[in-house]
Amino acid sequence: MTAIHTIDDANAPALGDIRTAGKDDVIRVRRSAVQRKDFAKYWEAIGVALKRGAVVDVRNREEN
Repeated sequence: MTAIHTIDDANAPALGDIRTAGKDDVIRVRRSAVQRKDFAKYWEAIGVALKRGAVVDVRNREEN
């Protein structure tokens, strides 16, 4: 089953959910996510998920 995780300035899944994401999972990072105080931790977790096969979609616009 594919999981879609979205990270922005107001909402984000648990860091553990991001770290364990893998093949068939999608992580959407919206532009506003960089405003989060904990963004560095999320960026590190995204790297782990990317290595595990997750697709990372970095959104430059605030569209869905």
